[in-house]
Amino acid sequence: MNSIIANGKPVAASLPCSVEEFLRAQELLPRSVVVEHNGEAVAPSEFSHRQLHDGDRLEIVKIVAGG
Repeated sequence: MNSIIANGKPVAASLPCSVEEFLRAQELLPRSVVVEHNGEAVAPSEFSHRQLHDGDRLEIVKIVAGG
């Protein structure tokens, strides 16, 4: 098992995997988050194609609707 640095903390992950697979493994809905991968914003349409590897860094922000 390898790890990803997600929001500054190491998280074990079965790699390589897509951003979408990683999010689902963390019980996050891909449509409910904004993701930055190694300093680059990732469009939701790319979540299933963008591959993660050992040591990659993710910043994941949950989208909160309010009014």
